[in-house]
Amino acid sequence: MKKIVLTSIALCFGIVLMAQNAFDALKYSEAYYQGTARSMAMGSAFGAVGADFSALSINPAGMGLYRSSEYMFSPTLYSKRTESTYNDMYADDSRTNFALSNLGYVGTIPIKNSSIRYAQFAMGMNRTNDFNNRWLIQGMNPKHSKVDVYLDELANHPNSDDFWYNYPFDIYPLWETFVIDVNEEGQYISPVPMGGILQEEFCTTWGSTNEWLFAGSVNVDDKFFFGATLGLPFVRSFYESTYSEYDEYNQHQDFDQWSMMEQIDTRGWGVNLKLGAIVQPLDFIRIGASFHTPTYFWLEETYQTAVESYVYGKRYNKESDEEGDFDYTVTTPMRAIGSLAFIIGNSGIISADYEYVNYETMRLRSEDYTFWSENRNIKNTFSSTSNIRVGTEWRIADWSIRGGYAFYGSPLGIDKSLLRTQQFSFGLGYTARNYNIDFAYIYGSKKQDYYLYNNGNYATNLTNQDIISNSFVITTRFRF
Repeated sequence: MKKIVLTSIALCFGIVLMAQNAFDALKYSEAYYQGTARSMAMGSAFGAVGADFSALSINPAGMGLYRSSEYMFSPTLYSKRTESTYNDMYADDSRTNFALSNLGYVGTIPIKNSSIRYAQFAMGMNRTNDFNNRWLIQGMNPKHSKVDVYLDELANHPNSDDFWYNYPFDIYPLWETFVIDVNEEGQYISPVPMGGILQEEFCTTWGSTNEWLFAGSVNVDDKFFFGATLGLPFVRSFYESTYSEYDEYNQHQDFDQWSMMEQIDTRGWGVNLKLGAIVQPLDFIRIGASFHTPTYFWLEETYQTAVESYVYGKRYNKESDEEGDFDYTVTTPMRAIGSLAFIIGNSGIISADYEYVNYETMRLRSEDYTFWSENRNIKNTFSSTSNIRVGTEWRIADWSIRGGYAFYGSPLGIDKSLLRTQQFSFGLGYTARNYNIDFAYIYGSKKQDYYLYNNGNYATNLTNQDIISNSFVITTRFRF
C-alpha cells in the first residue's frame, strides 16, 4: 500500500497548518513569468505590447505583432537567499544556479490581398517558476521536541510490530534507532528531552517549472490581433533536508543528538490552453485580454528517509527499507489578464497588466488517496488575489533602457502580506540590423511563516523567513 510522506516543511497561516501536498498545490500553481530579458526588464507587463516570445505565456495575441521571423535564447544566472529567525536566533543561506529562462522560434508569414496581414506560428520554452533555494534554521526550543509529534501519533497504537508497515518513513526508523523507545509499562517514551534542546534544519531545494509552448496568431488589418497557445509545462522539483536536535549543553545522560534526513523527487507534466486578443483602436494605444485555462498536472513523487541517533551512549542509524512512491494530480487555478499599452511613436512604451487568480480552486487528486482534508484546507485557507505588473521602455538611437515593477498578491488574499511577492527590474537593449542583445536584472522579495513541524504549540516552532532573489538575464535574438 502506498503511503504519503509528510515532510518537516509546513506553511501555517493563522491556525491552519498545510502539509506538504497542499503546499505543492500552491507551488505548482504560482507563475512568475520569465522569458526574454526585454520582457523581464519591463516587469513582464507584456500583455498588450507583443512582438516578444514572452507573450506566448501571457497573451498569445501579442505574437500577432511580429512582422519578421526570429529565434532567441535567454541564459539566466539566478540566486536566492533565505534569512530565517527562529526563537530570536538568526541564520541565513543561499543558492545560485545557471539556467535557461527562454528558448524559442517565431515564424511569420505575410499574407497579401487579405484583411489578414500576417500569420505567425511559434514554438519554444519559457520558465514560469524556479525552486532553487537553500536555508538554515537554528534555535533553542524551550517547550518541546519534534519527537512529541510522533509520540502523540502512537498514543493509541499499542503494537510496535507493524511500524515498518504503517510508518515506514518516520516512526519505524525512529524506533530502530531508539529515538522512540518503550518503558516497562509498555508506554512509548523517548530519551530526547521534551524541550530545552537546540533544533536545526538545513534544506536544499532545486528544480523549476518550464513550459513548452506551441502557438499561432493572426494580424487583422493592423488593428486586431488574435492568438492561442498550447502549453505543456513540465516539473522537476527536488527537496533534501536534514532536521536535527542536540543536547547543546550536555545536560542529559541518555541523549546527545538525533537527525532525520529526507529526500523527495517530484517530476511530471501538465497541459493548458491560453487564448488572447489585442485591439489597437488608435496608433498610440493597445488593449489586450487573455484567458488561461487551469493547468492539469500529472506528478510522480519518490521519497526516502534516514535517521541517525546518538542515545544511551551509542550511535545508531537506519534508512527506510525501500524508496516510497506516490502518483497524484494537481489542478491549478484559471487566470484572466487585462492589459494596456501606450506606444509613444518610436520613442517609448508604457504598459500595465492586471491578472486575476483564485487559489482556493486548486485541487489535489489521486487514485490512492482522497485528499479530502487537504482540499478542504485549500478552500478554507487560500483566496482570490490580484497580480499587477507595470513596465516602460525608452529608445535612444540603437539603445533601449527599460524598467518595471511586479506585484504578485498573496494567495491568502490581496490584503495579506505573507507570501506576497514584489519584483523590481531594470534592463538595457541594443538593436542591430538582424539581431538584438538584451540584458535584465530582477530583484525579488517575499515573506513567509515557516513551521518546522506540526505541533499544538505553534508559537515555539515558528520561523519568520525573508526570501530575496536576484536574477541576471541575457537574451540574444536573431531576425530573418
